[in-house]
Amino acid sequence: MRIEVRKPTPQEVAEMKNCPIWEKEPSEFPWYYDEKETCLILEGQVTVEAPGQTVTFGPGDLVVFPQGLSCTWKVKERVRKHYKFG
Repeated sequence: MRIEVRKPTPQEVAEMKNCPIWEKEPSEFPWYYDEKETCLILEGQVTVEAPGQTVTFGPGDLVVFPQGLSCTWKVKERVRKHYKFG
């Protein structure tokens, strides 16, 4: 179970712009994904720690979290992202 971080295609950016926005102040919290989540980071800096993998991402990154993942979010700078489940 791996977290995928990459630059999105222009089509993915266009699709994600129609999705809701989530924002969070600097904080640290555990999270469990009961379904796959794809997000496009608009602002901020985040490190996510999962068993066997630590990823850091920021503005312009497309991040895909697999279903069944348990992890810890460490929001370093206020994050703002488009997101979709499924």
